[in-house]
Amino acid sequence: MENAHGAFRDECVRLDAVLRTLDEADLDRPTRCPPWAVRDLVAHVSTGAGRLVDMLAAPPPPRAEVDAAGYFGAAKFVPEVDAARVDSARRVARGRADVATVASAFTAAWRGTDAALAAAPPGRLVRTRHGDAMTLTDFLVTRVVEVGVHGLDLAEALHREPWLTPAAARVVADLLAAGRPAPAGLGWDPLTLIRKATGRTPLTAGERAVVEAAGFRWLAFGG
Repeated sequence: MENAHGAFRDECVRLDAVLRTLDEADLDRPTRCPPWAVRDLVAHVSTGAGRLVDMLAAPPPPRAEVDAAGYFGAAKFVPEVDAARVDSARRVARGRADVATVASAFTAAWRGTDAALAAAPPGRLVRTRHGDAMTLTDFLVTRVVEVGVHGLDLAEALHREPWLTPAAARVVADLLAAGRPAPAGLGWDPLTLIRKATGRTPLTAGERAVVEAAGFRWLAFGG
């Protein structure tokens, strides 16, 4: 829990600082998550970063039934769920017309979660909006994934170097690779593993051969 909470905080602080350097034109840049522009993707990340506030205010489920890897199962990526996710972010974004409003909304979202986490008892369970019963730690890992991986998408859209923090990179890479190191022949650092495993950077023919020969498998979102 401590590692996930620290990674969440670090990544949110970094993104918070980036958002406050944007100009109005940046908000309308296209992203690799069409049809979202930067403002829509930030709205999505803000909503995700703030979800734990309401979840921790609700009664806990009796037992955990889904872990962090299971949360990213195929049911989260069916067309109707995808369409609802896209439309929700665009509706929220329409109400945030300028950089100051966009940045302030993200600040309020992640800081609300940060405060709620600090007050949560050890071993707390939560239920997601999809109905998944999870440990708080496992759900928090999914929040690190959301902020960290979409941070890579935002960096690309803004033509900036990725700002993924070391703590968040470790949490995300560990989830994607199920806690195993990538095959030594690849020479990947955590950022490269995340980019390759999430399709942000394609595998070369040589990398694919090493991965297949080693029988290496990573979490496939929606798979």
